[in-house]
Amino acid sequence: MTAADYRDSLRSLHPRVFINGTAIECVADEPLLAPGINAVGISYDFAHKAEHRLLMTARQASTGKTVNRMLHINETPQDLLYKLEAVRLMCKVSGCAQRYLSHDSFNALFQATSRTDAAHGTDYSERFMAYLHDVQDKDLAIGVAMTDAKGDRSMRAGQQANRDVYVHIKERRSGGVVIRGTKAIVTGAPYMHEFLVMPCRTHTVEDAAFAVCCAVPADAPGVTIVARPAGRPGEAAAKFSAKYGQSTGVVIFDDVFVPYERVFLAGEVEEGGFLTTTYATHHRHSCIGARAGFGDLLIGAGALMIEANGLDPEKHGHIRDAMVELITITEGFYACGVAASVYCQKDPAGTVMPDTVFSNIGKLLLATKIYDMHKLAHYVSGGLIVALPGPHEDHNPETQASLSAVLGGRADIPAEQRIEVARLIEDLTISHQGGWYSVISLHGGGSPEAMKREIWRNYPVKEKAALVEELLDRGVLADGSRPSKQPGRCCATGCETPEALEAPDASFPIPAE
Repeated sequence: MTAADYRDSLRSLHPRVFINGTAIECVADEPLLAPGINAVGISYDFAHKAEHRLLMTARQASTGKTVNRMLHINETPQDLLYKLEAVRLMCKVSGCAQRYLSHDSFNALFQATSRTDAAHGTDYSERFMAYLHDVQDKDLAIGVAMTDAKGDRSMRAGQQANRDVYVHIKERRSGGVVIRGTKAIVTGAPYMHEFLVMPCRTHTVEDAAFAVCCAVPADAPGVTIVARPAGRPGEAAAKFSAKYGQSTGVVIFDDVFVPYERVFLAGEVEEGGFLTTTYATHHRHSCIGARAGFGDLLIGAGALMIEANGLDPEKHGHIRDAMVELITITEGFYACGVAASVYCQKDPAGTVMPDTVFSNIGKLLLATKIYDMHKLAHYVSGGLIVALPGPHEDHNPETQASLSAVLGGRADIPAEQRIEVARLIEDLTISHQGGWYSVISLHGGGSPEAMKREIWRNYPVKEKAALVEELLDRGVLADGSRPSKQPGRCCATGCETPEALEAPDASFPIPAE
């Protein structure tokens, strides 16, 4: 589809959507959602541009058809690199293209259904592939309904006083399941064709009903979407987010029937946990590309503001240093995404998985450095980005002339251009939309704590310790165990006496002088 086709396709749906307490008749024609639909539309239109086709489309091996990159199952490291670059490309234009979540969920589900079938003799892979091919043929936008409302965070799903804070299987019927519960944060919810419901954590056997994954049309009976506007539609000061933005929604599933052909996990808790963590790695890899695109916006806007202010980074070292730091942060976490692509792992299902450690390090860096990125953009831009009069003054005959005269910078750059760039930076970093970019960078794809746990769980710390032990000739045993060599840990003198250390260890040759 093109972006226009996508918008038209939304008119055939009739989801139950509420924004600001008002029911929305048609999401495709709702001004409050236009920036979000524009942003998703980038993923459609760029697939038709000759210069972007290599990044934005791919050949699906299972069918031989060319599909949108955001719906492709990765097969090679090159696929991962192209996906990373495609996400960066879309997000430096739209801020957040949103549709890459479907890519991440499909790749994780491709792995998880294969694993579940092997362990339990199910036919989830066959169901999923049939669904995947249908979505690819129709070029649908899929919303990932993963983050449950969760209730009391100190309790597991089955311990909650209200079970509906997690989506769960309420009933199993001959033709399918009935699901019920709430997903609290669904990206682009009002203008998605379908939702892919996924578990947001590993559940226990006692909570097997909560380990559910299935596909639900956005306008299925029993589905209600309570959303916020996308971006800042209609605001004169919103130089960027009046055109491109993102809506998020709470999606309530009130006894929604799902046929078995659309059910891809139903109580397999171990595989549900695998699906959750696998999706997290794919998604954090994509988030790296997304925030690198946002970094491109800040770098470009900062450079224009510096120029409009009449400064030269070659002569003003403090400005150059700030820009270099902004560039270093952006390209630093993006390099982790490249490394995660290159050092990917082949999954038994036949797809490739971005390296977990590099993906999580890159996401952790962007999550914690997003505020530094904003600060650096503010530093190089000056205070005008927050001190400007409102945009309506631009057309006020009582003030327009005098403001233009005094708010200019370089003589050869019109004051209006300087003001426009200043308002763009304000929109991206200081407005409530700017705060939104900060929060989705910090918590989107999991909190920083989740990334730290994955890094620690997957990083080969013991190998590094063994390396140093060997260099220090502290005797790593052949069977791989690592007893302490420090006195006081297991006895008064340690595990080796000084006499034993006098004889060289034949397994650790001493180099000739």
